[in-house]
Amino acid sequence: MEELIALLLSYLKGIWKYRWYAVVIAWIIVLAGGFKIYSLPNNYEASARVFVDTRTILKPLLAGMTTVPNMEQQVSIMSRTLLSRPNVERVMRMVDLDIKAIDAKDHERLVSNMMGQIKINGSNSADLYVISYNHQNPKIAKDVVQSFLTIFVEGSFGNQKQDSEKAIKFIDEQIKNYEDKLVTAEKAVTDFQIKNSGLLPRDGDYGSQLQTVTDSLNEAKLGLREAEQARNAIKNQIEDGAPPEDPTIAPAPSTIANPEIDARIQALTNDMDALRLRFTERHPDVISIKRLITKLEERKVEEAKLKKPATDRDRGKSYSPMLQQLNVSLSEAEARVAAMKARVEEYSSRSAQLKALTIAKPQVAEQFSQLNRDYQINKTNYESLIGRRESAKLSGELSATSDMLTFKVIDPPTVPLVPSGPNRLMLFSLVFVGALLGGIGSALLMSQIRPTFLSQNSLRESIGLPILGTVTMNWTANEVIKRKRSLYAFGLSISLLVALYSVVMVFLFLKL
Repeated sequence: MEELIALLLSYLKGIWKYRWYAVVIAWIIVLAGGFKIYSLPNNYEASARVFVDTRTILKPLLAGMTTVPNMEQQVSIMSRTLLSRPNVERVMRMVDLDIKAIDAKDHERLVSNMMGQIKINGSNSADLYVISYNHQNPKIAKDVVQSFLTIFVEGSFGNQKQDSEKAIKFIDEQIKNYEDKLVTAEKAVTDFQIKNSGLLPRDGDYGSQLQTVTDSLNEAKLGLREAEQARNAIKNQIEDGAPPEDPTIAPAPSTIANPEIDARIQALTNDMDALRLRFTERHPDVISIKRLITKLEERKVEEAKLKKPATDRDRGKSYSPMLQQLNVSLSEAEARVAAMKARVEEYSSRSAQLKALTIAKPQVAEQFSQLNRDYQINKTNYESLIGRRESAKLSGELSATSDMLTFKVIDPPTVPLVPSGPNRLMLFSLVFVGALLGGIGSALLMSQIRPTFLSQNSLRESIGLPILGTVTMNWTANEVIKRKRSLYAFGLSISLLVALYSVVMVFLFLKL
């Protein structure tokens, strides 16, 4: 501890020895710093406070009908992007600061200065924003704040409207595309239905229809066998005891056997049955086939007459009541057999067609389902786009209305009368403290550059030898007077320095 105190005392003695260096350097620093501070231009800060009211009754009323814009987020984003370079350049043009730029470098400097000096402070919870700007000219400071405030308000209203218009334009293009797709899909479904009308069942499925037709066919075949057996029985009775028929009476076509004509009649009957499935009895093709069948039956009868052998000329036998009754029964049996054959052939044709349709149905059904699925998808997307377009239009109108967003300027930008900077009181105080520290530091540095032994201890420690004695200083009267004058001058210089600081501080305080 004693060594530390001794070291401090040696430093103080060294500073005291070069005290005049310290005073001169302190005065130089104070005068130079004071002149620099005094020559600094005044800065005027213009500011404006605006309150953004995003609470509106339209939001709960229109919820679910359209996309309600997030005005809080929109204002927050606008406040963050307000200091972009395009906005700053626009403000410079609005306040005519760009005409001061001589070249591109000067213009870049002005833009950088403005971006560094403009400030926007906001609170998302309170929706209160403060725009401030410092400039040497108070009018320019006010105009800059007013310009940024205008851009802030216009940008908050305009961006969402432009986004809605772009969305509506895009949706209109998609609607036009889906209209074309929908028309194409509708035409494809219609063409497919026309082309495959016979393969698309109206009631039930083909499996149940085929089962029904098969059951009816089996019943018709059973009835045909019964009718044939009844007919054969009547024929046997006639052949056993009945006289031959009268040659003048034309036999029924169904009772005449002619394989060639019967085959042609059977083919025509099948064709007519197939036509009856698609057309009515009045259709020209059905009528034409009927006429052809009638002609073939007449031809069959004529050929049978030519081939019929000679019969017994005893006509008395043909008048037997029993034989007449058997002929009538035979005619009825032949008619029943013909009817049952027609029914069997009809059900056989239907069964074959249904079997073919049953095989072809899965492929047709799959294609039809695919067409319907594509059509329904296009229709759903088209209707959804129509609804979204109306929602986008309503959202755009909602974003553009002033009822969704209200700007209340609490403090409009005004021309400040008192400069906001620089803070000369603080700066001059820092200069004064720096001058004192600089003077003391320079004196200490001089004592280290030009060291002297100021005590016996320092001399003893430096040379490492014992001190035998010291010679005291014998001050003469002139030296004493000279020494006192030096002390008075040093004290006066320090006092003047402190007085100068005090006067400047009082002057700056009164000027504020």
